Amino acid sequence: MKVLQLVTSPRPFFDHQVSVLEARGVDCTVRPVPGADRDGGRSPADYARFYPSVLSEIRSDDYDLVHANYGLTAPVALAQPTRPVAVTLWGTDLMSDRSWLRTCSRTAARLADATIVPSQPMSAALETDHHLIPFGVDTDLFRPIDRDRARERIGWQTDRPVALFPYDTDRAVKDFPRARRLVERADVDLELRSVSGVDHEEIPYYMNASDVLLVTSNRESGPMVVKEAAACNRPVVSTDVGFVRETLEDVTDCVVSDDDRDLVAGLERAATARRRTNGREAIDDLSLEALGDRLLELYRGLLDRPDSASRPAGGSHGT
Repeated sequence: MKVLQLVTSPRPFFDHQVSVLEARGVDCTVRPVPGADRDGGRSPADYARFYPSVLSEIRSDDYDLVHANYGLTAPVALAQPTRPVAVTLWGTDLMSDRSWLRTCSRTAARLADATIVPSQPMSAALETDHHLIPFGVDTDLFRPIDRDRARERIGWQTDRPVALFPYDTDRAVKDFPRARRLVERADVDLELRSVSGVDHEEIPYYMNASDVLLVTSNRESGPMVVKEAAACNRPVVSTDVGFVRETLEDVTDCVVSDDDRDLVAGLERAATARRRTNGREAIDDLSLEALGDRLLELYRGLLDRPDSASRPAGGSHGT
């Protein structure tokens, strides 16, 4: 099976998706949208250049289907007439505060032969029939590591409990000032540290070097860091955004709330107890293997359809 994977900019969870598919014998070719991934997004000219290159790619190679990853790549995938199209929405497209991007994503979901969303809040927000397939976590990479060894690895010379803010502190939507206020209000000796711009392979060491992951985002489509912290058996204190509540429902020593008093209390408990959670055992959809199996099943279902040789204007959808 040969699949053309279209993507705006690859992310670690997307790279994992490709890897688990290739491990199952799927030949994936990844084509990112040209141009720089600027804060304001790519220009219309970048996407205008993307379409003819994708069309040429499909004509020159024997692909079985096209998988558009993120709503902005879907129009290009749907504009080619010959291959079945799967679309995965990532969250910041379907749940965007920009109406045109929400409309683009919803239209793509309706026209695609199969639409995938990774979380229950996205599923509830999408009226079109779709498949709910959560993004997986590399549980070999994100695993419990001894706290002292992790701190030595990343150079943290402290014995104090640490709350980890897992984002760039300048990103307004992540609300670092709120994280700082919460830690300052906590009646416990707790240190706030942040991490951004490091290799993805190093993030597990930062999580394991910390005593609690602190998320204060105003809006999230995920976030994947919550699943990664769960895979490390680390407590999470988070605002009620994205799929955080559903992810942590059965994980011990975690707090999900929009009330600062609850969040402060969660930080105090985590800093005092300094213990691991049951995250790896409690979360069923952590593994990349489950993601790969379900995507492969979906691909095979599309190709087994009688009309798979030429894509119709819109397909019937599974749920």
